[in-house]
Amino acid sequence: MTLPEFHLSPAWTTGLSLAWSAYIAVLSVWIVMQKRAPVSTLGWILSLALLPYAGFFIYYFLGPQRLAKQRLKRLRSRVIAQAPADMALLREAAEDAPPALRQLATLAMSACGMPVSSARSVQLLSGGAAAFDAIFEAVRGARDHVHLEYYIFEPDRIGTALRDLLAERTRAGVQVRLLIDALGAKRVGRRFLAPLREAGAQVAFFHDTRIGRRLRPVTNYRSHRKIVVVDGDVGFTGGVNITDEEDRRTRPNAYHDVHLRIEGSAVRWLQTTFLEDWVYATGEPLHGIGSLLARLMPPVAAGPVAVQIVSSGPDTPLEAIHRMHVEAIHAATERAWLTTPYFVPSEPALMALTNAALRGVDVRVLVPRRSDSLVVSAAARSYYDELLAAGVKVWEYKARMLHSKTLVVDDHCAMIGTANFDNRSFLLNFEVMAVVYGPALAGPLAAQFETDLHSASAVRAHRQRRFWPRLGEAVARLFSPLL
Repeated sequence: MTLPEFHLSPAWTTGLSLAWSAYIAVLSVWIVMQKRAPVSTLGWILSLALLPYAGFFIYYFLGPQRLAKQRLKRLRSRVIAQAPADMALLREAAEDAPPALRQLATLAMSACGMPVSSARSVQLLSGGAAAFDAIFEAVRGARDHVHLEYYIFEPDRIGTALRDLLAERTRAGVQVRLLIDALGAKRVGRRFLAPLREAGAQVAFFHDTRIGRRLRPVTNYRSHRKIVVVDGDVGFTGGVNITDEEDRRTRPNAYHDVHLRIEGSAVRWLQTTFLEDWVYATGEPLHGIGSLLARLMPPVAAGPVAVQIVSSGPDTPLEAIHRMHVEAIHAATERAWLTTPYFVPSEPALMALTNAALRGVDVRVLVPRRSDSLVVSAAARSYYDELLAAGVKVWEYKARMLHSKTLVVDDHCAMIGTANFDNRSFLLNFEVMAVVYGPALAGPLAAQFETDLHSASAVRAHRQRRFWPRLGEAVARLFSPLL
């Protein structure tokens, strides 16, 4: 039995061809008008051209778009006005700083509007357990307020313990504000939050993913930030989320991660970042918290450690954290040691790493042997040959999932924050990091890097690989601008 042949009439063929051409034209104009990087723009157009009409919906829900998110100029002006002691102290330190370091600080200030500040102390916290213990201790000691912003907040053992502690501090008269990302904390529901809200704490979600709350769910543009501010004087940031997956006391194979505790006036800029996100997510006008600014920004003593908080996100095209990574690597004269769980570098970032190695800098990249994304792992490996050929040393961490996001440059610059070394963190997510100038963090972070190498294996040049893995890596790399 033969199946009947199906033929479209010339009129139908012409009509479909014209409709497809119109679809490509409209979609191309829409994507081009976003003024993104040419490679990313072409990647989106070519990918969606193969999905007639469905591409409109895919790009509408998943494609990159610019967001409008105001900086609170009044708040920032107040923070700057409160730091004359900082400025005097840092002016003296700047005279002895290398010119490249001063320019790096100026770059951050120009890109995100946050100047160098100071801290009385900075403490590297290795592992989720150490981070949780320090955060819980600070929250227990809170007397006025606790502000928290997290991408992942799980209703598991550690999440429940923190919720209960926050509820207890709220009942004791401490003002608690909790801002969690609606996608990263999708398992957190009303029942879990009820004890916290009943105690009087304020809880808000960043970019609710439900269509009913807005015209479209926001699958990109997540708040990937991890911020804790206690009484305006103690702050935390880094890679550790609120989840048992970060705590080896609960899970032996928990993520390996690092976090940073900051004490002093630099915490004001973590506070500023949180308050701007809070006002944006809740719609609460600034004057609603304006009367509380004296409490939220208390006077604190200047300290000996120069710290700069850097924030970035899709609300600005300046890509502050991306620029800071690239410029810091360019400024390296002795070493540039990078740790990241997701390595999908932009062309400028890849060029910075290879250029530094070619001019004799000790460039090292530490990534997980297997991340929680097979596509990202494959894409990362596609860059190994270029890195190795230029003299970059690459290690794969094999003990557990590596989740640290750090960069050490020479002996005078260290970065630790929430941003991965990929396009998603550089362009699509709201991120924050602390840049610590001088040896206060560079030394401990370099020591942590060398300790981590004991659980890693070096990637060798001319490694023997089968055809199919190599093909998979090459194909995954094609999607690098979209990852």
